[in-house]
Amino acid sequence: MIEKKAISRNWFKRYTGADPDTIGSWILLTNFQNYVEKFAEIFETQIYGKGGPMTLATNNEGLTIINFGIGSSNAATIMDLLSAVNPKGVLFLGKCGGLKKTTELGHFILPIAAIRGEGTSDDYFPKEVPAMPSFKLHKYVSQILVDRNIEYRTGVVYTTNRRVWEHDADFKEYLKKIRVLGIDMETATLFITGFANGINRGALLLVSDTPMIPEGVKTEESDREVTRKYVDLHIQLGIEAMTGIGGEGETIKHFTY
Repeated sequence: MIEKKAISRNWFKRYTGADPDTIGSWILLTNFQNYVEKFAEIFETQIYGKGGPMTLATNNEGLTIINFGIGSSNAATIMDLLSAVNPKGVLFLGKCGGLKKTTELGHFILPIAAIRGEGTSDDYFPKEVPAMPSFKLHKYVSQILVDRNIEYRTGVVYTTNRRVWEHDADFKEYLKKIRVLGIDMETATLFITGFANGINRGALLLVSDTPMIPEGVKTEESDREVTRKYVDLHIQLGIEAMTGIGGEGETIKHFTY
């Protein structure tokens, strides 16, 4: 138990409830248990890890969805654990706050990069290393969105460890100054730890609130409404993207750093 792969393989089942050899080659990541439950219902498959820190379900086509929890620490943990199985591609289906007037509830953001404001990624690379997705994976997702005539934005998002910041005027001014499109708690970490572990990665974020204005701050009621209107589509897009790219045999990693 001195090698990273051995540790990750040993810990994978303890965190997720599933043997690493039973999961698919393509992975959807999420923060929400209802995403896993909807996935399992669609494919009539079992959910592993109930009662534990993470849950997952796998369909018969080699696609697995994992709810890894909330925050950058959990994001880093799942990517380190996935290094034991070397998946072909990972797509994060997360929610984010829209910070521009052009990012409305229900819009999707396909981030070209994420600013590393969370701190966790500093344990993997110096701050100068940008947090970026795998281009070909995002290109594939983008084409699906265009083909389906679905509204989406592309740009830079900010990842933070702060959950309650909507009251902080100084922090809001900082977000305006750096001109980011959205804010979340995991994307930068997933991009950096994916890079560190040699895992192809991407993120399709659903705008669930507009926290720069008081009436746009997420509430229990507003989150329920976003879930009702947009979550099914979010899951469908993730399934379509990862199933399609796997079925077509698309080569994502086309060069080595």
